[in-house]
Amino acid sequence: MRTKHIATSSLIVMGIGFILTLFMPQNIVVRLMQGGFEAGLVGGFADWFAVTALFRHPMGIPIPHTSLLINNRAKIVNSLIGAMETELLNKESIKNKLRQAKIFKSLASGAFRMIRKREVRRNIVTSTKSLVEAIPLEKVATSVQTAVVGYVRNKELEPLVAQIAISIVEKKYDERVLDYALDYGKKWAIKPETEILLGQIVHSKLQELQVGGMKGFAIQAFLGFMSEEKLGSLLTGLLVSSIDDLSSSDSAYRERILREIRVQLTTAALNPSVTHQIKSWLETKLTDESTERFILAQLVELRDKLLLKLDKEYDNGGRIVLSTFRWVVTTLNKQEELVNRWEQGILNLIGNLVEANYYRIALLVKDNLDKMDDKTLVNMLEEKVGNDLQWIRVNGALCGFIIGILLTVLHMLI
Repeated sequence: MRTKHIATSSLIVMGIGFILTLFMPQNIVVRLMQGGFEAGLVGGFADWFAVTALFRHPMGIPIPHTSLLINNRAKIVNSLIGAMETELLNKESIKNKLRQAKIFKSLASGAFRMIRKREVRRNIVTSTKSLVEAIPLEKVATSVQTAVVGYVRNKELEPLVAQIAISIVEKKYDERVLDYALDYGKKWAIKPETEILLGQIVHSKLQELQVGGMKGFAIQAFLGFMSEEKLGSLLTGLLVSSIDDLSSSDSAYRERILREIRVQLTTAALNPSVTHQIKSWLETKLTDESTERFILAQLVELRDKLLLKLDKEYDNGGRIVLSTFRWVVTTLNKQEELVNRWEQGILNLIGNLVEANYYRIALLVKDNLDKMDDKTLVNMLEEKVGNDLQWIRVNGALCGFIIGILLTVLHMLI
């Protein structure tokens, strides 16, 4: 250490100066210098002894009350740990400091300084993309299918089916289904091929009837008068007219049909066997391999869209990261009471952890100090405080030199 060399050099200078004055012609100046060097040599040597005695035995001689750090190692370690526990790092001071902490503001400020940088935002996007790409979609699809199947198996469907039936009636889905069926039926009925088909079917069925007497004669006369085309046109007109009538909200037949639909729907919803059949059908459908393939296909499509979005965001410099951060901060700023509760919860948790594990700090310090041998401990302490202690030696030599001169002057005056 440079300071140690300076201290040693000051002691050597005092010793050489004192020896030289012994052989120089004696006069007032020489006597003053001799007194100064003599006192400086004594002071410097005494301070060297005192400083050295803190760390080791001076000149390796086991003089009593030297090598104080080693001889009092256990006492010093215990005193250090005691000072840490009661003064430097006491629990109350830590808790008081935690109570003053503003976690949200500190984190928000630090995070904002980071994400203002374009490169940081791009790194976030790249990391997010890597995480998305690393997701094992096959396992996720299997897990989703297993979770859905387990939910259906363990779920009582009776209340759910009943609620669905009620919702269908309340939201008039039954009417929409009926209107859809009627609209589809009308579109089918007005097709030319439908007219021909209906005429052929009814005409052939009438011919197949085996009826005798006047009824048979009337049917044959009707078939002679009505061709397939006329019969199809007549039936199509009747069908379209009936559909138009059923589509009207004032139709009594429509109301009867809707009433019957609702009765059958309610009956089915309250029938345990129907619910059991629905549950069995769902389980069979959900456990099928096609369902897992469907889920996997949806996940792959979702991931591809997300990766494409992340690529575009990377080219834009990760602006969405900054926008999302600002939105989160703005939202939380509006929820000051909620944020305060979160902060207090986190601080209380940290405080409880500190209180529960506070003793471990002292144990850690003691364990680290116990791992050091005497030489390592002495070298560490000399490195930390030795420089300042060496200045005691320098000051001792200089003060001794000045005091020696003053004492010599006093001796000469007396």
